[in-house]
Amino acid sequence: MSLIIKNGRVINPPTNTDELLDIKIDGNSISAISAEIVPVFSDEVIDAKGCMVFPGFIDMHVHFRDPGQTAKEDIETGSKAAARGGVTTVCAMPNTKPVVDNPELVKYVHDKGKAVGLTRVLQVGSVTKGMEGKELSDLEGMIKEGIPAISEDGKSVMDSGLYREAMKLAAKADIPVLAHCEDINLVQGGVMNMGAKSDSMGEKGISNAVENIIEARDIMLAEETGATLHLCHCSTKESYDILKEAKARGIKVSGEVCPHHFTLTEDDIVPGDGNYKMNPPVRTKEDREALRRGLAEGVFEVISTDHAPHTAEEKAQGFASPFGIVGLETSASLTYTELVLGGIISPMQMAAYMSSNPARILGLNDLGDISVGKTADITIFDPNAEYEIHAADFVGKSKNMPYEGRKVNGKVVTTIFGGKVVYRS
Repeated sequence: MSLIIKNGRVINPPTNTDELLDIKIDGNSISAISAEIVPVFSDEVIDAKGCMVFPGFIDMHVHFRDPGQTAKEDIETGSKAAARGGVTTVCAMPNTKPVVDNPELVKYVHDKGKAVGLTRVLQVGSVTKGMEGKELSDLEGMIKEGIPAISEDGKSVMDSGLYREAMKLAAKADIPVLAHCEDINLVQGGVMNMGAKSDSMGEKGISNAVENIIEARDIMLAEETGATLHLCHCSTKESYDILKEAKARGIKVSGEVCPHHFTLTEDDIVPGDGNYKMNPPVRTKEDREALRRGLAEGVFEVISTDHAPHTAEEKAQGFASPFGIVGLETSASLTYTELVLGGIISPMQMAAYMSSNPARILGLNDLGDISVGKTADITIFDPNAEYEIHAADFVGKSKNMPYEGRKVNGKVVTTIFGGKVVYRS
Protein backbone atom coordinates (compact mmCIF):
# COMPACT_ATOMS: atom_id res chain seq x y z
CA MET A 1 0.00 0.00 0.00
CA SER A 2 1.25 3.44 -0.95
CA LEU A 3 0.58 6.74 0.78
CA ILE A 4 -0.39 9.52 -1.61
CA ILE A 5 -0.56 13.22 -0.79
CA LYS A 6 -2.82 14.97 -3.29
CA ASN A 7 -3.52 18.58 -4.23
CA GLY A 8 -0.92 20.18 -1.96
CA ARG A 9 1.29 23.18 -2.68
CA VAL A 10 4.71 21.55 -2.56
CA ILE A 11 7.41 23.96 -1.36
CA ASN A 12 10.87 22.43 -1.68
CA PRO A 13 13.97 24.65 -1.51
CA PRO A 14 16.56 22.15 -2.86
CA THR A 15 14.71 22.02 -6.20
CA ASN A 16 13.19 25.52 -5.95
CA THR A 17 9.78 23.91 -6.36
CA ASP A 18 6.60 25.82 -5.48
CA GLU A 19 3.64 24.28 -7.28
CA LEU A 20 0.58 22.08 -6.91
CA LEU A 21 1.79 18.48 -7.02
CA ASP A 22 0.93 14.99 -5.81
CA ILE A 23 3.46 12.92 -3.88
CA LYS A 24 3.59 9.13 -3.67
CA ILE A 25 5.32 7.41 -0.77
CA ASP A 26 6.30 3.75 -0.72
CA GLY A 27 7.88 2.40 2.44
CA ASN A 28 9.96 5.16 3.99
CA SER A 29 10.84 7.03 0.80
CA ILE A 30 9.28 9.22 -1.87
CA SER A 31 8.62 7.16 -5.00
CA ALA A 32 6.91 9.65 -7.33
CA ILE A 33 6.05 13.34 -7.67
CA SER A 34 3.83 14.65 -10.45
CA ALA A 35 0.88 16.86 -11.25
CA GLU A 36 -1.52 13.92 -11.08
CA ILE A 37 -1.00 10.58 -9.35
CA VAL A 38 -3.97 8.27 -9.62
CA PRO A 39 -4.36 6.11 -6.50
CA VAL A 40 -5.40 2.49 -6.62
CA PHE A 41 -7.95 0.98 -4.27
CA SER A 42 -5.42 -0.04 -1.60
CA ASP A 43 -3.63 3.31 -1.38
CA GLU A 44 -4.07 5.68 1.56
CA VAL A 45 -4.81 9.20 0.32
CA ILE A 46 -4.28 12.47 2.17
CA ASP A 47 -6.04 15.43 0.58
CA ALA A 48 -3.78 18.44 1.12
CA LYS A 49 -5.92 20.89 -0.83
CA GLY A 50 -5.30 24.43 0.40
CA CYS A 51 -2.23 23.32 2.36
CA MET A 52 1.49 23.85 2.01
CA VAL A 53 3.56 20.67 1.86
CA PHE A 54 7.01 21.23 3.36
CA PRO A 55 9.98 18.92 3.88
CA GLY A 56 9.75 17.70 7.48
CA PHE A 57 11.03 20.36 9.84
CA ILE A 58 14.45 19.89 11.45
CA ASP A 59 15.00 21.56 14.83
CA MET A 60 18.72 21.91 15.49
CA HIS A 61 18.26 22.91 19.11
CA VAL A 62 16.05 21.14 21.66
CA HIS A 63 16.32 19.94 25.25
CA PHE A 64 14.56 16.64 25.97
CA ARG A 65 15.89 16.38 29.57
CA ASP A 66 16.52 12.65 29.18
CA PRO A 67 18.45 11.23 30.99
CA GLY A 68 17.99 12.64 34.47
CA GLN A 69 15.30 15.32 34.40
CA THR A 70 12.35 13.45 32.97
CA ALA A 71 9.83 15.24 35.19
CA LYS A 72 10.30 18.12 32.74
CA GLU A 73 10.35 16.14 29.48
CA ASP A 74 11.51 12.80 28.19
CA ILE A 75 12.25 11.40 24.77
CA GLU A 76 8.71 10.11 24.29
CA THR A 77 6.89 13.31 25.29
CA GLY A 78 9.45 15.45 23.49
CA SER A 79 8.94 13.36 20.37
CA LYS A 80 5.17 13.81 20.64
CA ALA A 81 5.64 17.58 20.91
CA ALA A 82 7.94 17.51 17.88
CA ALA A 83 5.44 15.53 15.81
CA ARG A 84 2.65 17.95 16.71
CA GLY A 85 4.88 20.81 15.60
CA GLY A 86 5.71 19.20 12.26
CA VAL A 87 9.28 18.44 13.35
CA THR A 88 10.66 15.15 12.04
CA THR A 89 14.27 15.52 13.24
CA VAL A 90 15.66 17.10 16.40
CA CYS A 91 19.15 17.71 17.74
CA ALA A 92 19.00 17.05 21.49
CA MET A 93 21.42 19.11 23.54
CA PRO A 94 23.76 17.30 25.96
CA ASN A 95 23.19 19.28 29.19
CA THR A 96 21.24 16.45 30.79
CA LYS A 97 21.97 14.83 34.16
CA PRO A 98 24.34 13.11 33.64
CA VAL A 99 25.78 15.10 30.76
CA VAL A 100 25.93 13.25 27.44
CA ASP A 101 29.72 13.13 27.21
CA ASN A 102 30.27 9.49 26.25
CA PRO A 103 29.14 7.03 23.53
CA GLU A 104 27.11 4.92 25.94
CA LEU A 105 24.72 7.79 26.70
CA VAL A 106 24.56 8.73 23.01
CA LYS A 107 23.47 5.16 22.26
CA TYR A 108 20.88 5.30 25.07
CA VAL A 109 19.22 8.38 23.57
CA HIS A 110 19.39 7.13 19.98
CA ASP A 111 17.96 3.74 20.90
CA LYS A 112 15.14 5.31 22.91
CA GLY A 113 14.33 7.74 20.12
CA LYS A 114 14.11 4.90 17.61
CA ALA A 115 11.91 2.87 19.96
CA VAL A 116 9.48 5.79 20.30
CA GLY A 117 9.52 6.26 16.53
CA LEU A 118 7.80 9.66 16.26
CA THR A 119 10.75 11.81 15.25
CA ARG A 120 14.44 11.33 14.50
CA VAL A 121 16.27 12.10 17.76
CA LEU A 122 19.91 12.96 17.10
CA GLN A 123 21.94 13.34 20.26
CA VAL A 124 24.57 16.09 20.30
CA GLY A 125 27.74 15.36 22.28
CA SER A 126 29.14 17.70 24.91
CA VAL A 127 32.47 19.38 24.21
CA THR A 128 33.88 18.77 27.69
CA LYS A 129 33.43 16.08 30.33
CA GLY A 130 30.52 16.92 32.57
CA MET A 131 30.38 20.27 30.76
CA GLU A 132 32.93 21.43 33.33
CA GLY A 133 35.19 23.08 30.74
CA LYS A 134 38.31 21.30 31.95
CA GLU A 135 38.84 18.19 29.80
CA LEU A 136 37.52 17.16 26.39
CA SER A 137 34.76 14.55 26.30
CA ASP A 138 35.23 11.29 24.40
CA LEU A 139 34.57 13.09 21.14
CA GLU A 140 35.94 10.36 18.89
CA GLY A 141 33.84 7.70 20.65
CA MET A 142 30.69 9.80 20.37
CA ILE A 143 31.39 10.57 16.71
CA LYS A 144 31.61 6.82 16.03
CA GLU A 145 28.27 6.43 17.84
CA GLY A 146 26.68 8.91 15.44
CA ILE A 147 26.49 12.34 17.05
CA PRO A 148 25.57 14.97 14.43
CA ALA A 149 27.46 17.78 16.18
CA ILE A 150 29.19 18.87 19.37
CA SER A 151 28.01 21.61 21.73
CA GLU A 152 28.37 22.91 25.26
CA ASP A 153 24.90 24.43 25.02
CA GLY A 154 23.77 26.06 28.22
CA LYS A 155 27.20 27.66 28.55
CA SER A 156 30.36 28.42 26.58
CA VAL A 157 33.71 26.66 26.82
CA MET A 158 35.69 29.54 28.31
CA ASP A 159 39.10 27.87 27.82
CA SER A 160 39.83 28.97 24.25
CA GLY A 161 42.73 26.55 23.86
CA LEU A 162 40.60 23.57 24.84
CA TYR A 163 37.79 24.74 22.57
CA ARG A 164 40.21 25.06 19.67
CA GLU A 165 41.25 21.41 20.13
CA ALA A 166 37.59 20.37 20.06
CA MET A 167 37.04 22.39 16.90
CA LYS A 168 39.98 20.64 15.23
CA LEU A 169 38.43 17.24 15.99
CA ALA A 170 35.03 18.40 14.75
CA ALA A 171 36.60 19.70 11.53
CA LYS A 172 38.39 16.38 11.00
CA ALA A 173 35.11 14.48 11.48
CA ASP A 174 33.22 17.01 9.33
CA ILE A 175 30.56 17.73 11.94
CA PRO A 176 29.51 21.21 13.05
CA VAL A 177 30.09 22.94 16.36
CA LEU A 178 26.85 24.34 17.80
CA ALA A 179 27.87 27.36 19.85
CA HIS A 180 26.06 28.82 22.85
CA CYS A 181 27.79 32.20 23.03
CA GLU A 182 27.95 33.58 26.57
CA ASP A 183 30.86 35.17 28.39
CA ILE A 184 30.12 33.83 31.87
CA ASN A 185 32.34 36.45 33.48
CA LEU A 186 30.12 39.20 32.09
CA VAL A 187 26.78 37.67 33.11
CA GLN A 188 27.21 38.68 36.77
CA GLY A 189 23.89 37.23 37.89
CA GLY A 190 21.85 38.74 35.08
CA VAL A 191 18.40 37.29 34.44
CA MET A 192 17.00 39.48 31.61
CA ASN A 193 18.11 42.04 29.04
CA MET A 194 20.15 44.86 30.48
CA GLY A 195 18.30 48.12 30.00
CA ALA A 196 15.39 50.27 31.07
CA LYS A 197 13.13 47.27 31.68
CA SER A 198 15.58 45.48 33.96
CA ASP A 199 16.13 48.74 35.84
CA SER A 200 12.39 49.26 36.30
CA MET A 201 11.94 45.68 37.52
CA GLY A 202 14.93 45.82 39.83
CA GLU A 203 16.52 42.80 38.13
CA LYS A 204 20.14 42.32 37.06
CA GLY A 205 20.63 42.61 33.32
CA ILE A 206 22.52 40.67 30.65
CA SER A 207 24.21 42.96 28.13
CA ASN A 208 24.55 42.32 24.40
CA ALA A 209 28.32 42.07 24.88
CA VAL A 210 27.85 38.83 26.85
CA GLU A 211 26.84 37.18 23.57
CA ASN A 212 28.78 39.22 21.05
CA ILE A 213 32.25 38.72 22.55
CA ILE A 214 32.00 34.93 22.39
CA GLU A 215 30.47 35.01 18.91
CA ALA A 216 33.52 36.92 17.68
CA ARG A 217 35.92 34.57 19.48
CA ASP A 218 34.24 31.43 18.19
CA ILE A 219 34.27 32.75 14.63
CA MET A 220 38.00 33.42 14.91
CA LEU A 221 38.60 29.89 16.19
CA ALA A 222 36.47 28.41 13.42
CA GLU A 223 38.46 30.35 10.83
CA GLU A 224 41.72 29.12 12.32
CA THR A 225 40.69 25.46 12.61
CA GLY A 226 38.48 25.11 9.53
CA ALA A 227 35.57 23.96 11.69
CA THR A 228 31.97 24.45 10.65
CA LEU A 229 30.43 26.76 13.26
CA HIS A 230 26.74 27.30 13.96
CA LEU A 231 25.75 30.13 16.29
CA CYS A 232 22.80 29.11 18.45
CA HIS A 233 19.91 31.40 19.47
CA CYS A 234 21.30 34.71 18.19
CA SER A 235 19.58 37.57 19.99
CA THR A 236 21.48 40.82 19.47
CA LYS A 237 21.62 43.43 16.73
CA GLU A 238 25.40 43.07 16.70
CA SER A 239 25.12 39.35 15.93
CA TYR A 240 23.67 40.34 12.54
CA ASP A 241 26.76 42.42 11.74
CA ILE A 242 29.21 39.86 13.17
CA LEU A 243 27.71 36.98 11.19
CA LYS A 244 27.32 38.97 7.98
CA GLU A 245 30.98 40.01 8.05
CA ALA A 246 32.17 36.48 8.82
CA LYS A 247 30.21 35.06 5.90
CA ALA A 248 31.60 37.73 3.59
CA ARG A 249 35.08 36.55 4.59
CA GLY A 250 34.22 32.99 3.59
CA ILE A 251 34.23 31.50 7.09
CA LYS A 252 32.09 28.38 7.46
CA VAL A 253 29.55 29.83 9.89
CA SER A 254 25.76 29.93 10.14
CA GLY A 255 23.32 31.26 12.68
CA GLU A 256 19.88 30.52 14.04
CA VAL A 257 17.12 32.69 15.45
CA CYS A 258 14.43 31.39 17.81
CA PRO A 259 10.77 32.42 17.55
CA HIS A 260 10.82 34.12 20.95
CA HIS A 261 13.62 36.39 19.77
CA PHE A 262 11.91 37.42 16.53
CA THR A 263 8.48 37.84 18.13
CA LEU A 264 9.06 39.34 21.59
CA THR A 265 10.96 42.25 23.11
CA GLU A 266 11.72 43.26 26.68
CA ASP A 267 8.64 45.50 26.53
CA ASP A 268 6.46 42.35 26.43
CA ILE A 269 7.83 41.01 29.71
CA VAL A 270 5.30 40.66 32.51
CA PRO A 271 7.08 41.32 35.81
CA GLY A 272 7.23 38.23 37.98
CA ASP A 273 6.30 35.83 35.13
CA GLY A 274 9.05 33.23 34.77
CA ASN A 275 7.77 32.27 31.34
CA TYR A 276 9.55 35.35 30.01
CA LYS A 277 12.91 34.25 31.40
CA MET A 278 15.13 32.68 28.75
CA ASN A 279 18.83 32.72 27.88
CA PRO A 280 19.77 34.67 25.89
CA PRO A 281 16.99 37.02 26.94
CA VAL A 282 14.45 38.75 24.72
CA ARG A 283 15.97 42.12 23.99
CA THR A 284 15.00 45.51 22.52
CA LYS A 285 12.90 46.35 19.47
CA GLU A 286 16.11 47.39 17.73
CA ASP A 287 17.62 43.95 18.34
CA ARG A 288 14.45 42.20 17.16
CA GLU A 289 14.37 44.24 13.94
CA ALA A 290 18.00 43.36 13.21
CA LEU A 291 17.19 39.68 13.63
CA ARG A 292 14.23 39.99 11.30
CA ARG A 293 16.36 41.84 8.76
CA GLY A 294 18.94 39.07 8.99
CA LEU A 295 16.28 36.44 8.33
CA ALA A 296 14.92 38.43 5.38
CA GLU A 297 18.42 38.67 3.88
CA GLY A 298 19.48 35.10 4.67
CA VAL A 299 22.25 36.20 7.04
CA PHE A 300 20.54 33.93 9.58
CA GLU A 301 19.78 30.63 7.84
CA VAL A 302 18.00 28.60 10.51
CA ILE A 303 14.95 28.88 12.76
CA SER A 304 15.26 26.65 15.84
CA THR A 305 13.29 26.61 19.06
CA ASP A 306 15.73 26.06 21.95
CA HIS A 307 12.82 24.02 23.37
CA ALA A 308 13.62 24.13 27.10
CA PRO A 309 11.00 22.46 29.33
CA HIS A 310 10.68 23.23 33.05
CA THR A 311 8.05 22.29 35.60
CA ALA A 312 5.28 24.68 36.62
CA GLU A 313 6.69 24.74 40.14
CA GLU A 314 10.09 25.89 38.87
CA LYS A 315 8.66 28.59 36.63
CA ALA A 316 6.41 29.86 39.44
CA GLN A 317 9.57 31.37 40.95
CA GLY A 318 9.44 34.27 38.49
CA PHE A 319 12.86 35.60 37.53
CA ALA A 320 14.48 33.32 40.10
CA SER A 321 13.30 30.38 37.96
CA PRO A 322 15.47 28.45 35.47
CA PHE A 323 16.05 29.93 32.02
CA GLY A 324 14.00 28.61 29.10
CA ILE A 325 10.67 28.14 27.36
CA VAL A 326 9.13 25.38 25.26
CA GLY A 327 8.70 25.95 21.53
CA LEU A 328 8.28 22.81 19.45
CA GLU A 329 4.48 23.04 19.27
CA THR A 330 4.29 26.73 18.38
CA SER A 331 7.31 27.36 16.15
CA ALA A 332 5.68 26.85 12.73
CA SER A 333 2.62 28.96 13.53
CA LEU A 334 4.67 31.80 15.01
CA THR A 335 7.05 31.75 12.05
CA TYR A 336 4.23 31.84 9.52
CA THR A 337 2.27 34.52 11.39
CA GLU A 338 5.13 36.85 12.26
CA LEU A 339 7.53 36.38 9.36
CA VAL A 340 5.60 35.08 6.33
CA LEU A 341 2.38 37.02 6.79
CA GLY A 342 4.50 39.91 8.07
CA GLY A 343 6.17 40.05 4.65
CA ILE A 344 9.64 39.40 6.08
CA ILE A 345 10.30 35.96 4.56
CA SER A 346 8.60 33.85 1.89
CA PRO A 347 7.13 30.36 2.34
CA MET A 348 10.19 29.09 0.45
CA GLN A 349 12.49 30.74 3.01
CA MET A 350 10.40 29.29 5.84
CA ALA A 351 10.94 25.81 4.37
CA ALA A 352 14.64 26.48 3.98
CA TYR A 353 15.15 27.84 7.49
CA MET A 354 13.11 25.13 9.19
CA SER A 355 14.19 22.15 7.09
CA SER A 356 16.61 22.15 4.16
CA ASN A 357 19.23 24.50 5.64
CA PRO A 358 19.49 22.54 8.90
CA ALA A 359 19.80 19.35 6.83
CA ARG A 360 22.64 20.87 4.82
CA ILE A 361 24.49 22.22 7.87
CA LEU A 362 24.20 18.87 9.65
CA GLY A 363 25.17 16.87 6.56
CA LEU A 364 21.84 15.02 6.50
CA ASN A 365 21.78 14.60 2.74
CA ASP A 366 18.67 12.43 2.64
CA LEU A 367 16.53 14.91 4.58
CA GLY A 368 15.05 18.36 4.02
CA ASP A 369 14.20 17.55 0.42
CA ILE A 370 10.94 16.45 -1.23
CA SER A 371 12.49 14.61 -4.16
CA VAL A 372 12.14 11.08 -5.53
CA GLY A 373 14.31 8.66 -3.56
CA LYS A 374 14.59 10.88 -0.49
CA THR A 375 13.31 9.91 2.96
CA ALA A 376 9.60 10.65 3.26
CA ASP A 377 9.67 13.21 6.06
CA ILE A 378 6.89 15.67 5.23
CA THR A 379 4.98 18.37 7.07
CA ILE A 380 1.55 19.43 5.84
CA PHE A 381 0.69 22.95 6.95
CA ASP A 382 -2.68 24.71 6.65
CA PRO A 383 -1.96 28.44 6.16
CA ASN A 384 -5.64 29.32 6.48
CA ALA A 385 -6.11 27.90 9.97
CA GLU A 386 -6.50 30.41 12.79
CA TYR A 387 -6.28 29.49 16.44
CA GLU A 388 -5.21 30.63 19.89
CA ILE A 389 -2.18 29.14 21.60
CA HIS A 390 -3.09 27.44 24.86
CA ALA A 391 -0.63 25.50 26.99
CA ALA A 392 -3.40 23.10 27.96
CA ASP A 393 -3.36 21.79 24.37
CA PHE A 394 0.34 20.89 24.46
CA VAL A 395 1.34 17.22 24.39
CA GLY A 396 4.79 17.85 25.86
CA LYS A 397 5.16 17.52 29.63
CA SER A 398 5.99 21.15 30.32
CA LYS A 399 3.87 24.17 29.43
CA ASN A 400 6.29 27.04 30.12
CA MET A 401 5.85 29.62 27.37
CA PRO A 402 4.78 33.29 27.15
CA TYR A 403 2.20 32.96 24.36
CA GLU A 404 -0.92 31.95 26.26
CA GLY A 405 -3.98 33.17 24.35
CA ARG A 406 -1.96 34.58 21.45
CA LYS A 407 -3.81 34.36 18.12
CA VAL A 408 -1.82 32.85 15.27
CA ASN A 409 -2.33 31.88 11.66
CA GLY A 410 -1.25 28.61 10.10
CA LYS A 411 -1.17 25.18 11.69
CA VAL A 412 0.53 21.84 11.20
CA VAL A 413 -2.22 19.38 10.26
CA THR A 414 -0.22 16.26 9.38
CA THR A 415 3.31 15.08 10.09
CA ILE A 416 4.81 12.17 8.15
CA PHE A 417 8.00 10.63 9.49
CA GLY A 418 9.78 8.00 7.42
CA GLY A 419 6.63 7.40 5.38
CA LYS A 420 4.45 6.94 8.46
CA VAL A 421 1.80 9.40 9.63
CA VAL A 422 2.81 10.26 13.21
CA TYR A 423 0.48 13.21 13.76
CA ARG A 424 -2.90 14.42 12.53
CA SER A 425 -4.58 17.48 13.97
